Amino acid sequence: MRLLGKIVRLQVQRASLKSGEGELRAYNPGPLMAAQELTLTRTGACAFAADGLLTVDIHNSAHAQTKNGGPNSLSFVFTGHYTAMQARFGGHLPIGCAGENILIESEEVISLDQVARGVAIETGKGRVVLEKVIVARPCSPFSKFAIGKTGAATAEVKAALQFLDQGMRGFYCELAGEAPATVMVGDRVFAV
Repeated sequence: MRLLGKIVRLQVQRASLKSGEGELRAYNPGPLMAAQELTLTRTGACAFAADGLLTVDIHNSAHAQTKNGGPNSLSFVFTGHYTAMQARFGGHLPIGCAGENILIESEEVISLDQVARGVAIETGKGRVVLEKVIVARPCSPFSKFAIGKTGAATAEVKAALQFLDQGMRGFYCELAGEAPATVMVGDRVFAV
């Protein structure tokens, strides 16, 4: 197994990050909630808010307004991807704004080939394996957010979508096994 890096951020999406209709559809990372630990299940992620209430990620099929579309219950990406996105689009893209559940520190841009067999997270209670890794395809609202303007030209949005594809925006995955697992900031992540 190859060490990919340590978890530096965990988060859940309390609500959809996209609002509006058609060309007015916009992206806003405001509903993201960072956490020190995340509970992962076969249906998705959840975390405890500062007030002690359990907050279910909107991609968890247990969320009342779930955005679970099948293989998108959990997600991860690497800090090297944010470095590349910021180099392309500018510093207005804060770390974590793409909405992934798990952010892993790595200077590299990691390809699907490097994580396609899954990742293993070493926790204080053992190994947690995330499998069935696929590319998280970018959407037009996030691409416009990355560009920095909602009224971006079609060609500009297309170029952004192409840049953000192939794993740049991150990866979707599933928890291996049935039992819930808890991961924490600082846990080490390995390619399986």
